[in-house]
Amino acid sequence: MTWRTWDPGTPVQQGDIVWTPPVDVLETSQVGQYLTWLARERGHRFTTHDELWRWSVTDLDGFWGSVWDYFEVQARMPHRAVLGRREMPGAEWFPGATLNYVDHALGRPEDASTVAVMGRSQTREDVDLTLGELREQVAEARDALQRLGVRRGDRVVGYVPNVPESLVAFLATASLGAVWASCATEFGPRAVIDRFAQVDPTVLLVVGGYRYGSKDVDRSAEVAEIRAALPTVQHVVDLEYGPWRVEDALSWRELLDAAPELERVDGLAQVPTEAVAFDHPLVVLFSSGTTGQPKAIVHGHGGILLEHLKNHAFSWDMRPGDRMLWFSTTAWMMWNALISSLLVRAGIVMIDGNPLWPDLEWQWRLAEETGATIMGASPGYLMACRKEGVDLRDRRDRLSLRMIGSAGAPLPPEGYAWVAEQLGPDVQLNVGSGGTDVCSGLVQNSPLVPVWAGEISARCLGADVHAWSETGEELVGELGELVVTSPMPSMPVGFWGDDDGERLRSTYFDHYPGVWRHGDWIVFADNGSCHVAGRSDATLNRGGVRLGTAEFYRVVEALPGVADSLVVHLEDPEGGNGHLLLLVSLEDGVDLDDALRGTIARALRTALSPRHVPDEVLQLPVIPRNLTGKKLELPVKRILQGQSLEQVASRDALAVPTSLDPVVALAGSRRATDPEEGQ
Repeated sequence: MTWRTWDPGTPVQQGDIVWTPPVDVLETSQVGQYLTWLARERGHRFTTHDELWRWSVTDLDGFWGSVWDYFEVQARMPHRAVLGRREMPGAEWFPGATLNYVDHALGRPEDASTVAVMGRSQTREDVDLTLGELREQVAEARDALQRLGVRRGDRVVGYVPNVPESLVAFLATASLGAVWASCATEFGPRAVIDRFAQVDPTVLLVVGGYRYGSKDVDRSAEVAEIRAALPTVQHVVDLEYGPWRVEDALSWRELLDAAPELERVDGLAQVPTEAVAFDHPLVVLFSSGTTGQPKAIVHGHGGILLEHLKNHAFSWDMRPGDRMLWFSTTAWMMWNALISSLLVRAGIVMIDGNPLWPDLEWQWRLAEETGATIMGASPGYLMACRKEGVDLRDRRDRLSLRMIGSAGAPLPPEGYAWVAEQLGPDVQLNVGSGGTDVCSGLVQNSPLVPVWAGEISARCLGADVHAWSETGEELVGELGELVVTSPMPSMPVGFWGDDDGERLRSTYFDHYPGVWRHGDWIVFADNGSCHVAGRSDATLNRGGVRLGTAEFYRVVEALPGVADSLVVHLEDPEGGNGHLLLLVSLEDGVDLDDALRGTIARALRTALSPRHVPDEVLQLPVIPRNLTGKKLELPVKRILQGQSLEQVASRDALAVPTSLDPVVALAGSRRATDPEEGQ
């Protein structure tokens, strides 16, 4: 690949440099300050990201021990070692140490008057909390949960939106050593029950409804069904969000108001916290659940604390006084990443509602109004803004943004160019990939490294990430399985209920014993940058050549009239090329005719290769996605191969519950015309 500097106003190519670090980056960035400290305190002198990364994965004890010391982790009991056991699974981090995530999330006394939380919602008026007010509410909520009988190890779950009350409840739960889990309010009852029933919760927090754009959504029937299916729940608490009220539920506000006089030091409310082991469960995050029972992934206090301190400061360049705006629901790991901004004394903007209402520019206006310095924007959102001609250049001087983060799917080079053109050279685009499994990124851009269009700039510090062949050989310049060859503190403590660890091992370690197989298909370039080509279980094998699905979507979804797309490869059991099927949803007023099919075929042949030209292009009303926006490539493929909808997906886990029905009908019609189809 040729690396050249992109000239704005000209077509962008994969690998074009669209951002370069400032000349004083080692003095001005958070990772640069860490490098200065590392040289002074540890005698390690590095000047590049690559040098630092190589040390971070070859000297795990030295690196993670330095992260602990640099951020002054507050431990009640010291650790006996940084890494007690190294093998995966089963790595033991900081044995002997006791701590609590909450001790690091509520700031310092001098931060008390700083606005830490800005709640923005389509359901009610704005809510702002200073750190002092946040501490006050967490202390009151902690007392309330104690009065409800919550103790260390109990589970508190929330069927709640992304609002300050949810943050307060999470921190209060964690302060007690209890375990938090949450689902977004747009989840249907079955999806919620499939998740919460696994952890036997004691307390259930809910809302009775919410407003999504201009639409009122009553959730009283869903709440009733969920609470009836959770026999271990002893108390249901209504956050009383908007005008809706839940029958026979305790009032959140009344519970907090009933707290006794709080302990204060210099007028500041004190939040007692349970000292827990490094790997004591903090939160249970759930996988998508579109292909079976959702995995209940347990993350510990220490692992999330260290990973997010490292990630937020060194990858996102986050510092005290920053403000993070990243649209998320409480069901996505980005919710946990958002609230961990508090760990580095940055503020957060919590958004609930329709992120595209009343128009595509709402989030940009919100960034301007709240003074956000770091904003998260999904690749789909950025590409939609580009496609619709959103122009931010007149707004640039009124925005405080220093970084745009993007994750959840690959971003085409055109998206990189659009951000650079709209926001200018002072705003870095930071594209990353990781997941719920580690509750962070594995590969991301870095303040020390240029941004190449269509590429993720580097491996994250402490993440020993590589592309491997089927037989375990490292690949450069070729598609390979994304693997992690050394342990990370935020790898799961385990799966809830998986007492013997068998499900954990089969999920990550069966394919390459002792090595984490993440499930993504990735290509590393010789400069260390990479791009994720889709899920490896959905990767297309066309005539012996592996093709990443992300490459299709970049080309097809840039075409006029195409709103969304999904591609699957139905293999030939006799060893032939199989059948490459492209499904598209189209913009209003556009028909899938021979002319559009021809346009799609020519675009794929020209931009990619003749192997990428589909055998068939069909139209769907909507492309099936899960509730976090991921395309359901594997469920679609399995349905077309003959499995039932019930075998491959839960409707309640779908963004549009009926979105797979046309695929089921398509599979039936294909079998009717060819009885051997899908066999």
